[in-house]
Amino acid sequence: MAVRLNPQGSQMDLQLDGKVVFVTGASKGIGFATAKTLLGEGAKVAIAARNRDGLDRAVAELDGGEDLLAVQADMTDPDDVVRAVAEVIAGFGGIDVLVTCAGSSPGGLLEELTEEQWLASLNLKFMGYVRSCRAVLPHMRERGGGSVVLVVGNDGLKPSYWEMTAGAANAADINFASSIAEQYGPQGIRINTINPGPVDTDRWDGLEKAFARDKKVSQDRARELTLSSLPLGRICGPEEVASLVAFVASPLASYLNGAHIPVDGGQRKALMDAKEPA
Repeated sequence: MAVRLNPQGSQMDLQLDGKVVFVTGASKGIGFATAKTLLGEGAKVAIAARNRDGLDRAVAELDGGEDLLAVQADMTDPDDVVRAVAEVIAGFGGIDVLVTCAGSSPGGLLEELTEEQWLASLNLKFMGYVRSCRAVLPHMRERGGGSVVLVVGNDGLKPSYWEMTAGAANAADINFASSIAEQYGPQGIRINTINPGPVDTDRWDGLEKAFARDKKVSQDRARELTLSSLPLGRICGPEEVASLVAFVASPLASYLNGAHIPVDGGQRKALMDAKEPA
C-alpha cells in the first residue's frame, strides 16, 4: 500500500479522512488525546463520557465543529451503550472505527480491596469494553468491515500486585480481544489492543498515590520508583498513546489483527517493588 504525504510532504497520511470514529472515555486523558489526534487526521469523531460537565469541557477544547459529536453515556449501563451507539450512527451515518478508553480501576492490595472495588473495575474496564463491542460489531459487519482498538494497559501483560484489579480486568480484555479478532477478522473487522504503562494523566496520579500508600512511601518516592522501572526515564504522554491508536485504527495497519501492543517504554515493573529500608 502506498503511503501518501500531505501537501508539504512531511507527514504520513493515515487515510482516516472522513472516517467515523467512536471514542469512549474521551472527556480526558488518553481518550481525549485520541479524539484530538483523530480530528487532526480529518476523521469525524464521536466522543462519549458519563460526566456531562467533563464532556462539555472536552467539546469546547476540541473545537471540532461539525466533525465532532458528543454523547453522554455510562459504559456500565448496557442500555446506555446501545443508545449511545445508535446516536452516533444516526448522527454520522455509521461507525468505521471504535476506540474504547472508558475504564478505571482502583489500586490496592488484595486484603484491602473490597468486593465493590473488584466489581466496579470489572464492570467498567472489562464489561464496558464487551458492551461497546457487542453494540458496534454487528453494525461494522453490515458495513463490510471496520477497526476496533481497545486501549487496555500493560498490567494485563505485566502483572503487579499493587494494580491487581486493573490487571485482572485488562487480562480479560486481552483474552476477549484475541477471541473476537479471530471471529470477526474474516468479516473484514480488525481488532487489536494498545497497552500503555504509566501515562501522565489524572488517572495515573491517583494510581501513584495508591502505590505510595501501599508501599508506605511519599508520592515523590513512588514517582522515583516508577521512573526507575522505565528504561526511557520518563512517563509517557497521552498524545504518544493517541498517535499509536490512530495508526493501528487506520488502513495503513491493514494486516494487523489480534495484536496486543505495549506502549510502555520497555517497563520492568519488578523495579518498582524495591524494598524500602526499615
